[in-house]
Amino acid sequence: MKQGTLTRYRVMAYVTGVLLVLLTLGVIAKYLLDMNGAAGFVTAVGIAHGWLYVVYVVFAFDLGSKAKWPLGKLAWVLLAGTIPTAAFFVERNVTREVAPLVVAANGEPAQV
Repeated sequence: MKQGTLTRYRVMAYVTGVLLVLLTLGVIAKYLLDMNGAAGFVTAVGIAHGWLYVVYVVFAFDLGSKAKWPLGKLAWVLLAGTIPTAAFFVERNVTREVAPLVVAANGEPAQV
């Protein structure tokens, strides 16, 4: 597996995780704290998270298929982008697991 496959997944895991945390905070501000302006924030972040989650799913599926994960593990990694903060923990575990499978462009094991 190439380094780029893991890097793409890691970037999207962090982006999706950050957007989901922001969305959660925005929903709390909108519905529990009744803050002005929170509705627009929730709409904008919600749309961004929704579209970028689709990119995350594509990259996670690509990584999972190349790492030959079982369906249950793949499903958990895909769902991690919908649970606030889960994407960070799952990304760390996935990186540790997949790092030995990554090879650099010259064919030697890559440094992750």
